[in-house]
Amino acid sequence: MIRIEHLVKRFDEDTDIQYKDLSFEAGKSYVLLGASGCGKSTLLNMLAGVITPSEGHIYFDEQEVSSLPQKQKDKIRIEKIGYIFQDFKLIEEMSVEDNINVLKLEGVNTDRMDEVLDALGILAKKKKKVNKLSGGERQRVAIARAFVKAPDIILADEPTGNLNYEIGRAVVEQMLNIARGKTLVAVTHDDRLAPLFDCVIDMNEIALSHAKSEVKSHD
Repeated sequence: MIRIEHLVKRFDEDTDIQYKDLSFEAGKSYVLLGASGCGKSTLLNMLAGVITPSEGHIYFDEQEVSSLPQKQKDKIRIEKIGYIFQDFKLIEEMSVEDNINVLKLEGVNTDRMDEVLDALGILAKKKKKVNKLSGGERQRVAIARAFVKAPDIILADEPTGNLNYEIGRAVVEQMLNIARGKTLVAVTHDDRLAPLFDCVIDMNEIALSHAKSEVKSHD
């Protein structure tokens, strides 16, 4: 289980986002909905240990992780979290296989690569360079990279943001299928995808922003 308590992220003296206490149960899928600037991606990045809360606590099971040194947070992210980025963060000139094998630099075992690529319907693209793939195929590679280490937690930041609705829905359905039994937290602007998830969280009710207009750049 993931739990947040009294969480606040302050960007400057006049800009902060305050979150209501919230729990994410193990084995369930959650989607965070809300307008740009409401704190969805900021929350995801705090859960991932990429940014540190200004106040409050994040717990994985009963372990308080938000106040750990960055090196320990990085270790937890490598071992327990699969992160799916909105902009894929793939190396265009490298093959699908090599993009996933980059994880070996962090000590990640990628032996499940073929299994995950097959589940996502792109095993035949394994040797292709990323710059030869369609947008939907690239998104599936980004998902495969997150899942190949069999993480306990999957965080997905706008996993369909660069795709049309039909392709995006197919990608989300595949992602949810291989995430069964894991804790998945996804951010999206497309509320048409919400019924696919176990739980829907309206971030406009969960997060309170005291912000200048620039806060939108943080979400």
